[in-house]
Amino acid sequence: MASEPTIQIDQALYRQVCGHFATGVTVITAVDGGEPVGMAANSFTSVSLDPPLVLFCAGKNSSTWPRIQAAGSYAVNILGGDQEELSRRFAAKEGDRFEGVGWRPGVTGSPLLQGALAYLDCTIEAEHDAGDHLLVVGRVVELAIEREEAPLVFFRGGYAALSP
Repeated sequence: MASEPTIQIDQALYRQVCGHFATGVTVITAVDGGEPVGMAANSFTSVSLDPPLVLFCAGKNSSTWPRIQAAGSYAVNILGGDQEELSRRFAAKEGDRFEGVGWRPGVTGSPLLQGALAYLDCTIEAEHDAGDHLLVVGRVVELAIEREEAPLVFFRGGYAALSP
């Protein structure tokens, strides 16, 4: 079998091109050792209706992912257009992400953030290696729409809110 040619893709151009695809913004949360943990993620999608499966991508160098992985479950909190500050907080490397943030436990115990548009509470179904990330597939065990407002989106390196 012939070997595949090596293709060099400019990483800055790759980010710029992919940035032209607008994505929703979520916060992935869990409880590890009795403590809430969470991280911002815009790489989220539904996978299957039967069974109900969703997917998000976790960076292999993330310090939060191992704690979510250890919990065995997580919640996907879909953010509204008025929650940019919350997204930035959960994207930051430093600080107490949950300080002053209201939440309640879902069925799995994962934090459901106050003010999120909707949530999906999941158990970890599978993990797949994907370069410098892991694809994390979750089985949805509880979900709800909390409020009907404009979503927060990420586009070309910045935040925006859409009209509902």
